[in-house]
Amino acid sequence: MHGEDIHLTEIERQIAAAAANLRELIEQTASYSVEMGRELLGQRIDDQAARLEILIRHRDGLLRSRTGED
Repeated sequence: MHGEDIHLTEIERQIAAAAANLRELIEQTASYSVEMGRELLGQRIDDQAARLEILIRHRDGLLRSRTGED
């Protein structure tokens, strides 16, 4: 396996983990009734969504560089 393949595989794993975390956080938010807990979960959701977006952009950039697109 090439180094790029390993890197891409790791990014894909991180994307899956971030997406799963995001789903779990959203489910937790629905069950919280205390406003403070909702604010904390809201921040965690925002953080995970931002991480997921960064990872997807990174993966897409790697895929474009493999095909020669820029």
